Amino acid sequence: MILITLGTQDKQFTRLLKKVDELIDKKIIKEEVIVQAGYTKYESKNLKIFDYVPKKELEKYIEECSFMITHAGVGTIFDALKKGKKMIAVPRLAKYKEHHNDHQLQIVEEFSKEKLILPVYEMDELEDALKKIKKFKPNKYESNNKNMIKLVSDYIDKNERRSMKELLNQYREIIMYLIFGVLTTMVSLMVYYLLVYTILNPDNALQLQIANIISWMAGVAFAYVTNRSLVFQSKNQNKVKEVSNFILARIVTLVMDMAIMFVGVTLLHGNDKLLKLISQIIVIVSNYVFSKLFVFKK
Repeated sequence: MILITLGTQDKQFTRLLKKVDELIDKKIIKEEVIVQAGYTKYESKNLKIFDYVPKKELEKYIEECSFMITHAGVGTIFDALKKGKKMIAVPRLAKYKEHHNDHQLQIVEEFSKEKLILPVYEMDELEDALKKIKKFKPNKYESNNKNMIKLVSDYIDKNERRSMKELLNQYREIIMYLIFGVLTTMVSLMVYYLLVYTILNPDNALQLQIANIISWMAGVAFAYVTNRSLVFQSKNQNKVKEVSNFILARIVTLVMDMAIMFVGVTLLHGNDKLLKLISQIIVIVSNYVFSKLFVFKK
């Protein structure tokens, strides 16, 4: 039995399974093939595919297989090496959108230098690797191997930095909006609480709404400056139209805020402090949608 493991990355790796399917049809591969596919969705009459299995069951498959074909995940490779299994390693490549970057190429190269795995860099090489695997005798894996320790250490360090950088780049706008959305909410809440604890009475419907409006104006002024320059990084030269659209969008969410406070506090006699907080969460989400699609659209 041959075991194929594709890991738990949230990207497809159908390229490998298509090639394996082709080699089964050509009778190059004659053994049963079991695939741990993860997020990869692929249908085949030749392959026995499962998404995930418990760790103990996967370890059993590793022990029973004649050899493995695996993506170049460090954890998978080490698990197999500890059990003395022969492996063909095929790296996921960014150009095929199989991974965010090509760090798996480095992993395959390093393990290949140590003669611990058979590398396959392009799918056309897989058939040749399958012929070599029968006679391939990997070097004995030593857990204290300095090169391997350095490789794993570098791998973790580099990918933690890459992952954080990629995450920040991919979700920069949302992250920045949430940060300044929280700050905007704090500005609005501080102004509101200052007013109702000093000169205005929240039990009076008119004074409640006056406090709402003043706190809203303070939040809008802060939000526009930070949203334009730091969140959406607008280059729109027509600032008058942009400000008008921004204020219009905020008026819509102000009406939502006032409606929530009126129904929740004036009609239902709820806690105005708690309802104000709930209202602001709803307003933050709505403001992002309006800003993204209407005000600062690229």
